[in-house]
Amino acid sequence: MKKSAFSALDEILGKRLETSFETRASYSFDATRKNFLPDAVAFPVDTLEVQRIVELANQMRFPVVPRGAGTGFSGGSLPVHGGLVLSTELMDRILAIDTENLYVVAQPGVVTGALKEEVRKMGLFYPPDPASLKFSTIGGNIAECAGGMCAVKYGVTRDYVLALEAVLGTGEIVRTGVATMKGVAGYDLTRMLVGSEGTLGVITRATLKLVPLPESVITLLAMFTENRKAAGAVNAIVAARVIPAAMELMDRTAIDCVQATIPIDLPEGTRSVLLVEVDGSAASAPPEADRVEEACRACGALEVRRAYDAPGRDDLWKLRRSISPALLRVGAVKMNEDIVVPRSRLADMLDFLSELGARKKVTVVNFGHAGDGNIHANIMISGKDQDEYRRAEEAVAEVFKAAVDMGGTITGEHGIGIVKSPFLEMEIGPMGISVMKRLKSCFDPNGILNPGKIFPEEVAGSS
Repeated sequence: MKKSAFSALDEILGKRLETSFETRASYSFDATRKNFLPDAVAFPVDTLEVQRIVELANQMRFPVVPRGAGTGFSGGSLPVHGGLVLSTELMDRILAIDTENLYVVAQPGVVTGALKEEVRKMGLFYPPDPASLKFSTIGGNIAECAGGMCAVKYGVTRDYVLALEAVLGTGEIVRTGVATMKGVAGYDLTRMLVGSEGTLGVITRATLKLVPLPESVITLLAMFTENRKAAGAVNAIVAARVIPAAMELMDRTAIDCVQATIPIDLPEGTRSVLLVEVDGSAASAPPEADRVEEACRACGALEVRRAYDAPGRDDLWKLRRSISPALLRVGAVKMNEDIVVPRSRLADMLDFLSELGARKKVTVVNFGHAGDGNIHANIMISGKDQDEYRRAEEAVAEVFKAAVDMGGTITGEHGIGIVKSPFLEMEIGPMGISVMKRLKSCFDPNGILNPGKIFPEEVAGSS
């Protein structure tokens, strides 16, 4: 960036423009652990400041990289070409909660968990629940179309975004969508922006749909001797006309990983676990839980445990919530992939992942949102052996190919960013890439918004 750009940004932001090495380093990485040092970090407080920044970037041709909390696993917020990181963390206000029309209006820097808690106090529920909800922000969730455990029943972030305000790559402000449940006036620009990873516009305000808070929640933990039986139970539960609020599967690798760190009381022979949560009214939830238990036992469950109150549910969730911290003991480097396959192919994919780990001589720890076929395949390596790293990268490519071949996708909730960009064409083909690039040029003709993301290209400067 030129010196004149810093001077112009200083006029807009004053002390909210940071150029110290310490601050720039703090905004140079995300959950991928890759590092790209920006030239500066901006902390705007409203839409007009964002607009002035983007207009200036167009005039002086420097990159602008929107950033929420930096919790992403695909490198979407990394400043791969330097330039300016635009942090939305000071735009952190909940502007309105409409209890009659069931929506909330929030700035992009609002932490997801904080928003969920505020609406919960009013007896309302914002369902999207990424694992990072205690840290990630609404703007980042929208940019990546975050999912989570509740997606099987409630859907993902895009299903709750009614309307947006955003600053396009041109510096123009666009307002999309409506606060009503219906609205089909013209192209759906709202959905165009959701999941665009900050490459089309900077989200500055979001109107999000709410639903009534469920009256009753029941959690069940079922243990099986093999993945195929647990996967069979997933399909049997759906066939029993139950759509759980959450349905999480952990294979033997994940169970072993947790039990190496904390004691979990499981029946002997447990090699796969299914955690199921149903919610609804006080009248509807118990019979649904009964049907879940019946389906699990019919598929060969060794044991099914059930909990109705919060402490009991927390105890059953302990196994699932302990996986991520336990992974640190398996390997220093984690390649966390979030493939999705049709539910009917869940067992096939788990078999493939087991065979792949043995063949490539790498540890693959598998768990995920079984209800929607979303598997988190974690390839764990020491990071000290180049041959091991090569084998792991080859394994990742095979995982993506297998997912696409089974009728699935290379990413269910993490996005493309820079990590998956070399594989995007595998799923959407060259014409898909071409159409997306044309759309990008309409929203951001000078290519200043989050360059180097989604589309395959050489990325230099990573450490």
